[in-house]
Amino acid sequence: MTNSFVRLAMAGALAMGLAFAQTAAPQTPAAAPAKKAKPAAKLRKRLMKQLELNAAQKQQAKEIFQQVKTANQPVRAELKQNHESLAAAIRSNNVSQINQLTQDRANLMAKTLSTRSQAMAKFYATLTPDQKTKADQIQQKMAKRSQKVKG
Repeated sequence: MTNSFVRLAMAGALAMGLAFAQTAAPQTPAAAPAKKAKPAAKLRKRLMKQLELNAAQKQQAKEIFQQVKTANQPVRAELKQNHESLAAAIRSNNVSQINQLTQDRANLMAKTLSTRSQAMAKFYATLTPDQKTKADQIQQKMAKRSQKVKG
């Protein structure tokens, strides 16, 4: 009986040792997790599905929004630089530079908003009357949710 107990204890100890000694296998690029889609991209995809766009409309939408992305790239680079400069101005407590940089930032953000809004107007113009009605309803629902979240 003692002999059986010793064998069982040794087998258990060996199993425990093997379990703790195992290391996680290194991740290969194929095993790496897929990138998550950005929330805006998910929203756009869902909206296009809800609006039941035809192939031509999908292609037009893709072109319109790609043009916006391309047009806004230099502005986004300026915004990034502005953000870094603003952080430095904050650290150095340079009030006049902070004021100037925040004004510059507001102008840059206004440019991107204008470009996006013009693109949305172009996209909206490609919709059928029924799709426009659906789009308006979706927009109203989103506005209500936003108001609910804000309080």
